[in-house]
Amino acid sequence: MTLLLAQISDLHLDGTERATERAVRVVRHLRGLARPVDALLVTGDIADHGKEDEYREAAGLLADLPFPVLFCPGNHDARPAYRRALLGEEPGSTPDAAPGTAPVNRAHLVGGTAVLMIDSTIPGRDEGLLEPATLAWIDTTLNELPPGTPALLAFHQPPVALHHPMPDAYALQRPEDLAALLDAHPEVVALITGHAHTAAASTFAGRPVIVGPAITWTLQLPWETEDFIGRDQPPALAYHVLDEERRLTTHYRVVP
Repeated sequence: MTLLLAQISDLHLDGTERATERAVRVVRHLRGLARPVDALLVTGDIADHGKEDEYREAAGLLADLPFPVLFCPGNHDARPAYRRALLGEEPGSTPDAAPGTAPVNRAHLVGGTAVLMIDSTIPGRDEGLLEPATLAWIDTTLNELPPGTPALLAFHQPPVALHHPMPDAYALQRPEDLAALLDAHPEVVALITGHAHTAAASTFAGRPVIVGPAITWTLQLPWETEDFIGRDQPPALAYHVLDEERRLTTHYRVVP
């Protein structure tokens, strides 16, 4: 069965007209598709300041879409507000939410594929880390999948260098921990990330790493310009197609 996923990332909703307008354009594009995707992945930095009203705006923008919307947090997100205002969870409402500050990891089965939305954030810092508890959760979740189930791992900070000083300064720390886990799980087809504000592709531990573009602004590369932040670039999104041979194909689209 072919799986079709859309991905948006780095909305950075902050209450300003600019941030809202860019997000609305992308959601309108998704609502107008000729056929719905199987799910939408939102790979972090949903809020700019981690405030509950920013998450309430995101929840409203993404409400009533004709497909599931799956979230993971980014370094600008705050776990307690994210849980409460976006996921509708109160501290203690789920086993991992007792203090409200534990990593927010969720697994979903979409069209026969396991999609793990993983919390790679370090509260108060911009670089990422898969905490021991999160690595254990990934391992257990993958071990419990029915035999033959392909899996995609989605999280915020890429585990590879992107050859730009800004995202490379705040990449995923201790990527060797993830590489060791992947060695034990051949069912993982690819890694899907955000954070870098630029569409990119690489490989890690023998898997594709797909970096989704941002909605808020686009990272311009050092050989393009000395100004890294392209605020005038249009917002963009990605489409991921996983076919019956477990081959992932990604298309990027800008939204005028």
